Amino acid sequence: QVLLVESGGGLVQAGGSLSLSCAASGLKVGSYALGWFRQAPGQERQFVAGISWNGGTTNYAPSVKGRFTVHRDSAKNTMSLQMNSLKPEDTAIYYCAASRQDGAPMGRPDYQYWGQGTQVTVSS
Repeated sequence: QVLLVESGGGLVQAGGSLSLSCAASGLKVGSYALGWFRQAPGQERQFVAGISWNGGTTNYAPSVKGRFTVHRDSAKNTMSLQMNSLKPEDTAIYYCAASRQDGAPMGRPDYQYWGQGTQVTVSS
């Protein structure tokens, strides 16, 4: 059984930083593309960042590029998202996901496995 578990969410002031982690079991992250998505209240789940199976390719949503960094650790079977210069509009539930596709896919249908999410709240 595949299980992805996010952690590290919380409340932070605007301009601050948070680091999210995604721990995987039932699959080897070194064999999957991995991604982060987020969903704010009343909005669709949106792509945030993705990284290919070997870490050679990364993609970011324009709204987070330069502020967020995605990283994978195949030895620990984890993925992380370092979020800096946070803004109130970054407030959302953040989900990690795994995909069998090549590259760092950005579409929600490209991902087969999902975590339950972790809440990130950025106060102004």
